[in-house]
Amino acid sequence: MVKGTLLIVSAPSGTGKTSLVKALRERVDGIVISISHTTRGRRAGEIDGRDYFFVTQGAFDDMLERDAFLEWAQVFDHAYGTARATVNEALNAGRDVLLEIDWQGAQQVRTLMPDCVSIFILPPSCQALEARLRERGRDIPEVIARRMRAAKAEMSHYAEYDYIIVNDRFDEALRQLSCIVIATRLRKARQIRAVDGLLTELLSER
Repeated sequence: MVKGTLLIVSAPSGTGKTSLVKALRERVDGIVISISHTTRGRRAGEIDGRDYFFVTQGAFDDMLERDAFLEWAQVFDHAYGTARATVNEALNAGRDVLLEIDWQGAQQVRTLMPDCVSIFILPPSCQALEARLRERGRDIPEVIARRMRAAKAEMSHYAEYDYIIVNDRFDEALRQLSCIVIATRLRKARQIRAVDGLLTELLSER
């Protein structure tokens, strides 16, 4: 079985990361979107086990003590983490696994799994990002200001990633994201394992 690739996608809140990842899964087969554990409450329309695994702080702390997370981070007032076992199970089954995590989590994952592929998504401008945050209608001005400060800090880590996409036009950003995923599947190390039988036949003496 050819092992899957671990993909990391990071972006400031409001950049359109979640919409891009959802559209990517519909466009490209064989991608598992990792579902994070979080201590924050459910928003309207969210379903436990589909959007997140919603857990108490106590349950999250217990998983930390058992070293059950591949990565975790405190984001604003809540904790988020990626379960190690579910990621490894999908990768070993030959599925590509995509993590939507911030730069802190990405650093942790790179340390443990340096062969992962990381992608950072940027907004076309700070003005566009702030407008998107306001259009969502979820946050008061003080929270939006805090998110903009956090976005600046997040974007300062762009150079740590393998690829950078600017989400100005959604369709183009989705095309670029899809191309990156497909290209990772064609890398030599992975293809040698995938087409081993074909290579043996092609190179055999007759």
